[in-house]
Amino acid sequence: QVQLVESGGGLAQAGGSLRLSCAASGRSFSTYAMGWFRQVPGKEPERVASIKWSGGDTAYADSVKGRFTISRPNANTVSLQMDDLEPEDTAVYFCVADKFFPLRVGGFSGYWGQGTQVTVSS
Repeated sequence: QVQLVESGGGLAQAGGSLRLSCAASGRSFSTYAMGWFRQVPGKEPERVASIKWSGGDTAYADSVKGRFTISRPNANTVSLQMDDLEPEDTAVYFCVADKFFPLRVGGFSGYWGQGTQVTVSS
């Protein structure tokens, strides 16, 4: 059974930092891209960051460029370092694995974790 489990969410102040981690199990994701989506109530999920299976290629949403950094320590682990957080970053963050890079938008394609809440106070 494939599982993606996120950790590291929580509460931060504006300008602060948080680090999200995701551990995948149940199969090897060595040929999959991995990354993060986020969602706020009433809106579609927003693709935040993607990283290729080799770890060499990355892609970011314009809203997080220069503040967030995605990394992939191994085939089944992905992390998101979030710096200079803004209240607009408040959302549930989902770890995603997909055969396509960057991660496909729409339709909840690929494998998804259960999500972790990130709340940024002003």
